Amino acid sequence: MKYFASLREIVGKREEIIEVDHDASVKNLLYNLSNIYGYKFREYIFKPRSDSPRENLQFLIDGKSVRTLNGFETKLCDGCKFVIIPPVGGG
Repeated sequence: MKYFASLREIVGKREEIIEVDHDASVKNLLYNLSNIYGYKFREYIFKPRSDSPRENLQFLIDGKSVRTLNGFETKLCDGCKFVIIPPVGGG
C-alpha cells in the first residue's frame, strides 16, 4: 500500500504492508483502513454521508484501475500492490 499527498500526511507514512483476510475486497480494505486511521482518512476517501469512495480518487491494483476490474468488490490477492492516487491538478 502506497500513500501520496494529503493521504500520506493523514496516515503518517509513505507505504506499508497490509494483511487482509483471504477473499477481501478493495471495499473491505478501505473500511479497515478507515478503522485504523480514523475520521480524516474516512473523510478523504469516502463521499460525505456515504460508503461510496470519491470519484476524483484513483484506486489501482498492480497498476490497473479497480473501476476497470470489478469495482470496489475487486478481490485482493497475495502480494498485490494497492495505490490510492489523489486528483491531479494543473493548468
